[in-house]
Amino acid sequence: MIKLDIISDPICPWCYIGKAYLDRALAAHPSHPFTIEWHPYQLNPDMAADGMERREYLELKFGGQDGALKVYGEIAQKAQEAGLNIDFAAIKTTPNTLNAHRLIHWSGVEGRQAFVVAALFKAYFVEGRDIGTNAVLCNIAAESGMDSDMVERLLASDADLDDIRARDAQSREMGVRGVPTFIINNEAVLTGAQPADTWGQVIVELAEQVGSVD
Repeated sequence: MIKLDIISDPICPWCYIGKAYLDRALAAHPSHPFTIEWHPYQLNPDMAADGMERREYLELKFGGQDGALKVYGEIAQKAQEAGLNIDFAAIKTTPNTLNAHRLIHWSGVEGRQAFVVAALFKAYFVEGRDIGTNAVLCNIAAESGMDSDMVERLLASDADLDDIRARDAQSREMGVRGVPTFIINNEAVLTGAQPADTWGQVIVELAEQVGSVD
């Protein structure tokens, strides 16, 4: 098997789009050689613990309403092309994602990472839920087959906070400046929401190398 490390933030629309394209390619090549692990990267590491009203956040980040509409108009179009129905109007809060990244980490330990990552993207972009709150994160944990009571206790503690921050910092030291970033076998790096056809070509080439072709 070949390790595919994905550096991502669950409130990044390009990460959601990139995952959709990757998922499509993986489904088309069920004998793909990838073992996938998700890693933390906070788009807004200085975000307040309880987040920020989304309209205010977007206008501050993109220089006003017109700038935000332009950027997210493009994102909405790309999401539609990827087969995603993002409900931007339902998103009221831009959260701090530190605890969401802790949940992703814990889910990896339990072998539930794929389910949790998918649930986080859906909760935020489709359902408009605030994934910065412990209640929502515990609910997602339960939906994904994890022990929500244990997750609640972990979230109430400082467990793995320093580890998540250190891993985020390490990615930045490696030169990661945006997400999604995909690292294949600790060597090749792909950035951005790569089309499914691109992933298909990568999978076929790698599968040939390891002797597993669909």
